[in-house]
Amino acid sequence: MAVLLAGCGGGEQLPGSEQETPSPTTTPTSPSPTTTSPPTETSTTTAPPSPSGTKAEPETPEPQANPRLCTSGDLKLSLGPASGAAGTIWRPLRFANVSGAPCEIQGFPGVSYVAGDDGHQVGAAAYREGTEGAVVTLAAGDTAYAAVGFTQVGNYDPADCRPTNVRGLRVYPPQETNSKFVPYKRTGCANEKLRSHQLRVRTMQPGNGPT
Repeated sequence: MAVLLAGCGGGEQLPGSEQETPSPTTTPTSPSPTTTSPPTETSTTTAPPSPSGTKAEPETPEPQANPRLCTSGDLKLSLGPASGAAGTIWRPLRFANVSGAPCEIQGFPGVSYVAGDDGHQVGAAAYREGTEGAVVTLAAGDTAYAAVGFTQVGNYDPADCRPTNVRGLRVYPPQETNSKFVPYKRTGCANEKLRSHQLRVRTMQPGNGPT
């Protein structure tokens, strides 16, 4: 009988025994997907094209600089042939641009007689006769001239003139402080206070002057 009861009591838990509790089923957890932010795109803004009827403004050319003033180093000086009356002769004093670049010259050169090895001045500097002329632009190789008048010393009283042999001319180009020497042997007056001018000079002109 006891055996039968034991066989029929399968639904009851025996004292002193523990019923095994099944472990809960663990569902594997999928790893969270890694979210990668898309790269930031740089936005390039393109200006809309100009309307077909609009013309671009033409470029304004830069103004060209004027040629510089001619300096003593730019110039080669010489005297042209003589002309005029017996009392005074006139010769073109020529200024040739040998610099290789354009330069400008305007006005009266400074002219005086010089003598001796030291080049000391003899008499007064040339008197400026007439009015100042326009600017003369000398391209490379061009020439301008100033007419110079030489009064014969025979027109003066020797006691007043004090005749002196001269070697040539000291010439300052217009607006220049460095001089040039032009050989011209003759007789000048040492007196700086003559009653009339032994040297006269006129304004610069383009060309070679009288030939």
